[in-house]
Amino acid sequence: MKFGIAFCESSGLALVRHTGNDEALVEIAKTNALAVGAGHSFFIFLTGGFPINILNAVKAVPEVCGIYCATANPAEVVVAESDQGRGILGVIDGVRTKAVEGPDGIEWRKGFLRQIGYKL
Repeated sequence: MKFGIAFCESSGLALVRHTGNDEALVEIAKTNALAVGAGHSFFIFLTGGFPINILNAVKAVPEVCGIYCATANPAEVVVAESDQGRGILGVIDGVRTKAVEGPDGIEWRKGFLRQIGYKL
């Protein structure tokens, strides 16, 4: 799995810290972190896997207090700004729901989750 991570520092120099094993993904993470600019938020971009494959490992990091979004969908970050700084209010993940799934959708979903190793 290839990844790029960027973290918005909320004290001191208030820089975007970054690391990863794929420079293009590190650049995407840095660009998004700087655009949001909300203290103590971090962004992980990855290829070669699915967010669900690493979600429990990320949640196990003691510094992680909450996760707003783990998706392959387009997402928008809702940010509030005050005199002190910026904070993330939430995330809009994907598109508006269109219908209720039927039997074919259930079969596809279960097969997909097994394919990515999320369900046996």
